[in-house]
Amino acid sequence: MNPVFVIGHRNPDTDSICSAICYAHLKRRLTGGEYIACRAGHVNAETKFVLERFGVEPPRYIKSFEPRLSDVQYREVPGISEELSLHRAWDYMNENDIQTLAVVDEDRRLKGLLTLGDIARFYIEDQDANALAEAKTSYRNLVDVLDGTLEVGDIDQRFEQGSVVVAAANPDVLEDYIGKNDMVILGNRYESQLCAIEMSAGCIVIGLGSKVSRTIRKLASENGVSIIATPYDTYTCVKVIGQAVPVRHVMRKKGLITFEPEETVEDVKRTVSKKRIRYYPLMDEQGRYVGMFSQRNLLDLERPSVILVDHNERDQAAEGIRSTNIVEIIDHHRIDSVETSGPIYFRNQPLGCTATIITQMYHEHNVEIEPNIAGLLCSAILSDTLMFRSPTCTPLDRMAAEELAKIAGLDIKQYATEMFRSSSRLLDRSMDELLHMDFKYFQAQNQKIAISQVTSVSENELSGIRDKMLEYMESCLASSGLSMLFAMLTNIIEEKTELLYVGKGAQQLVRAAFKTDCGEHSVVLPGVVSRKKQMVAPLVRAMEHDEEIE
Repeated sequence: MNPVFVIGHRNPDTDSICSAICYAHLKRRLTGGEYIACRAGHVNAETKFVLERFGVEPPRYIKSFEPRLSDVQYREVPGISEELSLHRAWDYMNENDIQTLAVVDEDRRLKGLLTLGDIARFYIEDQDANALAEAKTSYRNLVDVLDGTLEVGDIDQRFEQGSVVVAAANPDVLEDYIGKNDMVILGNRYESQLCAIEMSAGCIVIGLGSKVSRTIRKLASENGVSIIATPYDTYTCVKVIGQAVPVRHVMRKKGLITFEPEETVEDVKRTVSKKRIRYYPLMDEQGRYVGMFSQRNLLDLERPSVILVDHNERDQAAEGIRSTNIVEIIDHHRIDSVETSGPIYFRNQPLGCTATIITQMYHEHNVEIEPNIAGLLCSAILSDTLMFRSPTCTPLDRMAAEELAKIAGLDIKQYATEMFRSSSRLLDRSMDELLHMDFKYFQAQNQKIAISQVTSVSENELSGIRDKMLEYMESCLASSGLSMLFAMLTNIIEEKTELLYVGKGAQQLVRAAFKTDCGEHSVVLPGVVSRKKQMVAPLVRAMEHDEEIE
């Protein structure tokens, strides 16, 4: 069974993180399968306090579910040396059932690509009597393809000048055909061998397994002529000798298309769809060859299975969520237009916290709630309901939190105060961190807005960041793609929120939503502490009611 990823929304809060951990734990207990708790953003200070308090590691961070080449099955076929003969390259292709080979240096840097088509083209179009010399073919390759032995000469030298000549004529006629430095293929006729040496051939190939006389070896050595003895007949020698050409002579060197593991599959598909190439080399981050993948590998990619907790809106989900297979959703927010490939288990209840739903599910399946799991679930409920002060809080939330507190050994009031204070010290943090610490997107009437919430038990802290936050929101709006941007500065103890807003029509929208006089960029809203119930709903209703708000 492939792993299933359990994940909350972007810019996760304590409920999102703790619900992912606890639901993954429950699913593992119930099924024995691999369920992995994940997060789509960084852990904020409050959640960090909770995780450390109960000795739990943060969930795995997933920046995006968008499939990348690192997720694709590729073939780890080692690259070949550019000096390898076409004969050996052909054998290597057949052994590995692959039509394209990467040609690399000692550091696995790509030098070129060799395909079956390149080899065929060489034999059909390019091969001539001078091909071995033009390719500067090594005697090592020649001996290898001829299955022979080097009787005279240096195995590390190259055949760099001359043509290939077949000595089929009588010795008295051969003088007209053999040129200086030529490679002469002949049989066991002493006179022909002697003639080739006298004509200053570069190499003579003696076939049919004939023994090379001591005299011929001596004369060849004195005249700088190499001798290769082979068991092949003349026809076979002529047929295979061209296969000694090194692959660098045939491989493609220009216009090579390579990819790296972190490139997205969609981007790669767009690139390769325009090419008539079947296989592509995959390079690591240092530019070294690691393997080969085909266009078919891109089509066979399996989509990861995902369970969404504490959200069901695509705008709030991890990037690349469309590339996943959503199998479950556990949430307590409004239902948005999420789409799935088939029927799924969808549990949505009007409660103050997703963790309350998960607590119910532990009970429904008769699974014991361990103290550390109870601590996480209780923390999530206290955080989302602002210690039962939020209007989203229900009697079920309170009952669940009180039960969980007993299991975890917590004094709710004392622990909640510690937890909320852990996320304070707002003045020590950057405006970017504070704005995106609890940040969600919403859309209505073709307008996209975002609402951030910063909570504290100290009014001095909230008033201390007000002006800087407003200035930062103004600077962010232009590049955000949003119509309007809002930030809730919520005082938990006094149960009120100062709402900051920027964007054309934001003041008019807030006035319509809350039926109150508003400042140019802010308004104080007594009794408002819940984004979900007291902020999103009025703003969205106002946007839908008045289409002229811009």
